[in-house]
Formats: sequence, C-alpha cells, structure tokens
Amino acid sequence: MGKITIWTRQDIRSLEDLRANGVYRVKRQYIEEQYGDIAEHYIKLYRWFTETASKIVPKPDGVCFPIWCSISYENMLRPIENTVCYELEVEKSQVIYFDGSKWDFVLNHRYLPKDENDDREYLEEMKKKGFKDIDIYSFIEGKYSYLYPLEKKRVMDSWFRIFEIDNWNIFTIQANIWEIRPEMIKNILYYEK
Repeated sequence: MGKITIWTRQDIRSLEDLRANGVYRVKRQYIEEQYGDIAEHYIKLYRWFTETASKIVPKPDGVCFPIWCSISYENMLRPIENTVCYELEVEKSQVIYFDGSKWDFVLNHRYLPKDENDDREYLEEMKKKGFKDIDIYSFIEGKYSYLYPLEKKRVMDSWFRIFEIDNWNIFTIQANIWEIRPEMIKNILYYEK
C-alpha cells in the first residue's frame, strides 16, 4: 500500500519513552496535564474514539489512546515549550483518517448529521419531542443521560461519521496512529524560543 508522511506534536518526555521502551504511546498523564480540570471529558471521548477506530485499524495490546496527527506540514501543530514534533513515515494501512470538523460534534456531545437536511430533520424531531435546543447536548452527560438511552445511543451512533470524509483537504482532515516507533521517525522538530 505504500507509506505516507504525517506530523504530530507530543510531550517532550516522549523522547525518553522511545529511548527506554522502543515505542511511544500516549499516556493518560499527558492528557490530564494538558487539559487539567476538563481532562476527564477528553479522556471519555478518546476512549470512545479508541474503541471505534480500533475497528478500522486494530490497535496493539497496551495502547490506551490514539496519537493525533496532521496530514500536512503546512497545517501541523508546531512545537511549543516542552513538546517536540515528529515527522513520521507510516504505512498507509496503519493510519486512521477522520474529519476534524466533525470531531467538534463529538466534543460537544451533539448528534452528527449526514448532511444539512438530516440536521434540520433531527432538530425538528427533537422539538416535536419537547426538547429545547440546549437539551440536545444533554443526552450523553447531563440531565437526560439516563432518562433517554435511545437518544443517547442515536447520538453516539452518529459519531462514526467522523470517519466518513466528504471533503479531503489539509485543513480539516486529520490522521491517527496507535504508536510511534523509532523506525517511523524521519525528523524531529524542537521548540525554539
């Protein structure tokens, strides 16, 4: 299938993981440090992503979270203090592509519509059921999370659409891999003040 080049910004301690273990995998600790008080929100959604994405590309044993990557140098996250950016050469078959603009629906616990018509129909249906606009964000967590299991399932089932790419471009399309191994690294970019 060939190889592709992708880029990812990671905690600088990832370099030590690579030296000591011959592999880097995202650690819960790094997510907690990055997101602080709202880390648990991201961790729950990353677990959903991991479970779902592993059906596309099976994850190795021991992997807990995906590694977020950019598909273009122009649009990659640049190194900041206490981070490095890896330029990686990865087998295409090991990459999970998704639409980052659709990921926002997941982050907000929102139904991810197929298209504008589906979105309009969904919102109309929710109004007919007596839900206010703000209520549709409460099926996953919040006041409706235990009262409406079918709505919760419907919302979460719609999230799989993040893997359906309608418009391939370097601005919204992102890639995920499960781990970084030394042989994948083409270059490392360091933070410069």
